[in-house]
This record gives sequence, structure tokens and C-alpha cells, in this order.
Amino acid sequence: MTIHKEGYKILRNEIIIFAILNYLAYQYTHEYFAYFITALTSFFFIMSVYFFRIPRRNFERKDRMIYSPCDGKVVVIEETEEIEFYKDKRIQVSIFMSPLNVHNQLYPISGEVEYTKYHPGKYLVAWHPKSSLLNERSTVVVKNDKISILFRQIAGAVARRIVTYAKKGDVATSCDEYGFIKFGSRVDVFLPIGTKINVKMNEVVKSGQSVIATY
Repeated sequence: MTIHKEGYKILRNEIIIFAILNYLAYQYTHEYFAYFITALTSFFFIMSVYFFRIPRRNFERKDRMIYSPCDGKVVVIEETEEIEFYKDKRIQVSIFMSPLNVHNQLYPISGEVEYTKYHPGKYLVAWHPKSSLLNERSTVVVKNDKISILFRQIAGAVARRIVTYAKKGDVATSCDEYGFIKFGSRVDVFLPIGTKINVKMNEVVKSGQSVIATY
């Protein structure tokens, strides 16, 4: 396991702030209150380390497989109108990430990055039906000679920053990292009609390992 680079600054700041709080607590308060501060700050620091963890995984990267872009639970599988890029009917598969999930995102397929766009927005809970349209979000489209798919990072009620490394014209390799969302969120994937869906509602998936669809 490693710590994601997006966590370095936060963890550094926590170490400084928590060290000061503990120093003040032991110098100027009752020892039992100081013990409480130590336990509380230790808990928050351990949770932050856990949130920014990146587990070691082996990726197969098989042809015609669409891999899950994130860890989480499948909360939507439905036909819907994709209005940002394709402007036609697509199959939407949405994956909700709790704060306990690994929070980096991986390319679902290999190909060329055809489109990227960041949208500022609100912070509705990630499972809210309108979060795909109203929340802070970032869209990426990757195409190859067989398929084009759109996937969208969506911030949740707690998340306040989406990071997208993908840029138009980049070469995307399935299961390579393309982004990160901090503290609770969701990823929507839009697939062509006729794509075979390999997951079910409420199924728990892992990024780069679970095959959500084939083409």
C-alpha cells in the first residue's frame, strides 16, 4: 500500500496542527483531557491515511473489457439521455464511493482522450438524482477504434475538490490513473446502447479489476 500524492499536503498539515493541539493540551489542560485530544487527533490522522491509501493491485487489461473506474457500489444502471457530449441515448452505470473507499479513478478502457471538461457546481449528496447535472463534476471521453465512452467524476456533499489528470489528446491505458476525488463521491459511466453490462445493482466493484461491461 502507498499514500496517494493528493494526500501529502493534507497529511503534513494534520501532523503540524495535531502536534500543536497535543502540545497545548498537555501543557495547559487536565491530563485526561489531553489523553482525549491525543486519541481524537490520532483517530482523524489514521482515517486520513486510510482515505488516501492506494492498495497494490495487479491489472490484466484485457481487450474489449470496460473496467470499473473506481471502487464502490453500483447505484444506477439505466438508459438515459447523455446531454453534454454525445447528445443521444446511452446506458448509464453509476458507482457510489463512500469515504471508506479508495478514491483515485482509473481509465475504464484504452484509447485516446477525446474530450475533457470541468464543471463547477453544487455539493448535493452523491446519490441525489440531480447530482450528475448540478454538482461539481469533471467529464472525460475516451475512444478507440471499437468504442467511445464517457465517464464523469462527481463531487458529493463532503467532497470539495475533483482532480482530473487527463487532457485532450492524451493516450489512455486502461487501469492507469486519470483522477482523484477527495472525501466521498460518485463516478458515472455512459456506454453505447447494446453494450453488455456485467454488473448488477448494489454490486460492490473494484477499480481496474471489476469488469462492468464488455463490447
